[in-house]
Amino acid sequence: MARRQAAWVMEHLQERLPCIALGIVVIKTRGDIMQDVSLSQIGGKGLFVKEIEDALLRGDIDMAVHSMKDVPAEIPEGLEIFATPKREDPRDALISKDNRKLKNLDKRACVGTGSLRRTFQLRHLLPKMEVVPLRGNLDTRIRKIETDSLDGVIVAAAGMQRMGWAHRISEAIPVEVMLPSVGQGALGIEARSDDTEIKNVLSCLHHPQTWVEVSAERAFLRALGGGCQAPVAAYAKVEGGILHIRGLVGSPNGCEMIRDELCGDCKQAESLGRQLADGILLRGGHRILEEVYRSR
Repeated sequence: MARRQAAWVMEHLQERLPCIALGIVVIKTRGDIMQDVSLSQIGGKGLFVKEIEDALLRGDIDMAVHSMKDVPAEIPEGLEIFATPKREDPRDALISKDNRKLKNLDKRACVGTGSLRRTFQLRHLLPKMEVVPLRGNLDTRIRKIETDSLDGVIVAAAGMQRMGWAHRISEAIPVEVMLPSVGQGALGIEARSDDTEIKNVLSCLHHPQTWVEVSAERAFLRALGGGCQAPVAAYAKVEGGILHIRGLVGSPNGCEMIRDELCGDCKQAESLGRQLADGILLRGGHRILEEVYRSR
């Protein structure tokens, strides 16, 4: 997946700037290597970017392509996200036996996912459902339907589309039913903050609306503490100059959810994200997060 994302960026840069020479360097991260442990147990989002950011800071590479859902709320000093191309589908996708939709699965169905956020929302929707933790690349997770006798797996729709597998999606789950991860569906291209040449090169790929939406979601995450050890979700959308952002915090067992939404001027994206988080914290989110972190 990472190579495909980098190849997409390289291809689109070369279309616009045919004179520049580009190459891809594949860097294995801790998150790629440790496939048998859940992300929440081994440190969360930063596991997919730290080694890559270290390479940027050393000057081994000039830019890094990330899935924004994997980028921690705080970026290391000296680095910056210079471009967010137009966002792809932000929704979660169900791949199931017999192409069944979520509402048609048996109440005691067995569904796989590696995400605390998805696990929580599944348990909230269908309390009797068995949720099995999954890690591995996209193809490995999908194969688990057959090898582990699962009724289905839930993955990011954008990943399926980038791989050319959209036809295998049984249902793209509406954001009103399952709220996405912060930044889901968006790519971020990171480089050294003082590298104005790279910044100018990447400007042709930048999509301002995507940046506004992702900035609001990331501000929400930062205000909650920035981790992924608790089920946290947010999704922002700009329509007609107005930004609408939804967010939630939940208990890992699926029993308690605090969810809210706000609308406002898209120029106040980060402020709206913080306001949404503050409201959820006051309504009980702070207590839930304290309980989650205390138990770890």
